[in-house]
Amino acid sequence: MLEIRPLRGRHELDLFRRFPSSLNDGLEADLDAGRRRLDWLWLALRDGEPVARVAWWRRDAVEDPLVMDVFDLATEDDGRALLDAAMPHVVTGAPPPFVRFVPADWRDHDTTWLDTLRKAGATPLVERLRLEWRPGTPIAPTTLEFREPAGRDELVGLMAQVVEGSLDAHTQADLTRMTPREQAESQYDHELALYDSPREWWRVGLVDGEPAGFVIPARNPTNAIIAYIGVLPAHRGKGLVGELLAEGTRILAGNDVPRIRANTDVTNAPMARAFARAGYVTIEHQVDMVWEHSM
Repeated sequence: MLEIRPLRGRHELDLFRRFPSSLNDGLEADLDAGRRRLDWLWLALRDGEPVARVAWWRRDAVEDPLVMDVFDLATEDDGRALLDAAMPHVVTGAPPPFVRFVPADWRDHDTTWLDTLRKAGATPLVERLRLEWRPGTPIAPTTLEFREPAGRDELVGLMAQVVEGSLDAHTQADLTRMTPREQAESQYDHELALYDSPREWWRVGLVDGEPAGFVIPARNPTNAIIAYIGVLPAHRGKGLVGELLAEGTRILAGNDVPRIRANTDVTNAPMARAFARAGYVTIEHQVDMVWEHSM
C-alpha cells in the first residue's frame, strides 16, 4: 500500500535523501533559512521505503513556493499519485514552474519524471546551461567605460530596451502577456531588487558616454552569480557582451568568492559562446517546465 505524506520532522531528511541529487546537501540550510518547509517536502512510501518524492523552494520565509525543484520517482504511477496528493496542500492556483538539474546527456537516462510531469499538465519551456567560473581563470581586459546605474528608473528603462529581440525563453514567454516595460519592472522588482548583495556592484557599460549595456553581478543564497547581462539592440554584434561579462566577473572575483555561477539557454548561442570565451565551464544542464493551469 502506498503511503503519501510530508516529512514529520528533520529526522526524516535521510529518508528523503534516498534519491540522489545535488540539492540534497542543502536541504537543512534551506530549512534553517526558511527557503523550504517540512510540509513542502513530500514522500510516497511503500513498506516504509521511498518510491517518490517532491519538494518546493522559495527565496525567503515570506513567499509562497517559487519553484518545484525536486521530483524523483520509481514509477510513473507512484510519481503521479504523489503529485495529485501533495500539490493541493502546497500550491494555490496554477503551480509554480518546475526546475530540474540534469547532466548534459540526460536524454540518455531515465526520463520517467519528464513523461509524468507532461501527463500531469506541465510543458517544457527551455533547457539551460548551468555555468561556473573558478578562481584562477583569467579575466579579459575591458575597453568599455563603466559606471553604476543611476537608479531603478534608468535600469528598468535599459532592461525594457534589451528585451527587444531577446533570445531568452523566459523573457519571450513574459512578452506574450506583458509589455517590455512591464516585463522589465516585474523582473527588477521580483528578482534583481531582492538580492542582498551590494547594488554598488551593478554596472552600466558606456560607448561614447552613452549606455550600451549593463551587467548585474550579485549573490543569491548559495553562490555569487551573474544575474543579468543585457546589450542594447543598437550595440549588438560588437563583442560588448564579453566586456560586460568580464567586468561582472572581475567585480565578483574581487570579493574572494569561491566560484561564480550563471545560466543561459542552450539555444542562446551568442551568450553561450561569450561565457565559454570568458572561461565559464558547463557543470550541468537545467530543464524548466511550466504549468498552464491548476492540476
